[in-house]
Amino acid sequence: MGKLQVELADRIKGLPPYLFAAIDQMKQEAIAGGADIINLGVGDPDLPTPAPIIESLQKAANNPANHQYPSYVGMLSFRQAVADWYKRRFNATLDPKTEVLSLIGSKEGVAHLPMALINPGDTALMTDPGYPVYEAGTLFAGGKSVFVPLKIENGFLPDLDAIPPEVADEAKLFFLNYPGNPTAAVADRAFYDKLVAFAHRHNIVICHDAAYSEIYYDGNPPVGFMEVDGAKEVGIELHSLSKTYNMTGWRIGFAVGNSNVIGALGQVKTNIDSGIFQAIQEAGITALELEDAPLAAIRHIYQERRDVLVSGLQSLGFKVEPPKAAFYVWIPNPAGISSSEMTAKLLKECAIVTTPGNGFGAAGEGYFRMTLCVSTDRLAEAIDRMEKAGIRG
Repeated sequence: MGKLQVELADRIKGLPPYLFAAIDQMKQEAIAGGADIINLGVGDPDLPTPAPIIESLQKAANNPANHQYPSYVGMLSFRQAVADWYKRRFNATLDPKTEVLSLIGSKEGVAHLPMALINPGDTALMTDPGYPVYEAGTLFAGGKSVFVPLKIENGFLPDLDAIPPEVADEAKLFFLNYPGNPTAAVADRAFYDKLVAFAHRHNIVICHDAAYSEIYYDGNPPVGFMEVDGAKEVGIELHSLSKTYNMTGWRIGFAVGNSNVIGALGQVKTNIDSGIFQAIQEAGITALELEDAPLAAIRHIYQERRDVLVSGLQSLGFKVEPPKAAFYVWIPNPAGISSSEMTAKLLKECAIVTTPGNGFGAAGEGYFRMTLCVSTDRLAEAIDRMEKAGIRG
């Protein structure tokens, strides 16, 4: 009888290919061809999860009580650990019962939040360039995405005054991400104060994605959105244990902030997933209670890598500044070459996987992104390959 003709939903037909899945396919094809790939494409930490976290998981996994369905919103002990961490790190006071929600990684929270706030035809603002899931989550909810360009002259912060008032008034949600992916830009307190006022003026919910807040350099921790007066009244912040503690595969994160938004996101999740394995939540508590020494050691490794890569790129003529946070380097293309052409050239001629800037939005054209998730030796080798191939900024 033959295979059934399946008519896909419009939301799937309109979905752009997921950027990092496409990059992974390119990488696998190059490896199959025998290339010695240096993968600077995806922000997946190569460093091990700190040992106390692993030991905590092993112990908790042996407890039969953890083998049943977990709490939908997260164990109260985990949410309390989140609230305690926010108090220590940002001096932000959160009610663990109503202002903290566990997530199966912050990506999941990003994707599900529009379902709680966006009706078909509603508008969500998001930065361009930005994490592709902001647009995908909005699309799945039937919403429309309006992109706010990030320009180098503004430090890759959105110019809130340039957003037309009628556009801001229509928007129900605004996705932002600092320290930023892909730009590695950092926001200051003055910007967050202005953002809170903007949200009040236009009655718009802020969703601040803070996945990279603990990867910073030169001993300068970034300002957090939740430590700014009024932030909790206008929005939420998403965070994850993935980058901070090298736990990308564990899938545990959290949302904090406005209790109404947290409650609505919790309602969506209650109908879609059954929470996080409790043993992983127990390990998450251990992570959040770690002293700073192992995290400082991780930051030191990334700083060494940053300095090797940035100085190498500068020696090749690329106009790039050392990032203050996150483990990304956002690099202007050489003149006369597009972002996609640049990444294809690096893969073909140097066996280096990178990410084209336009994969993060139209305003990312003219740039490509490298990550710091390989050793200093491999980063130095990447620079050496580029020099031998005659690739210069």
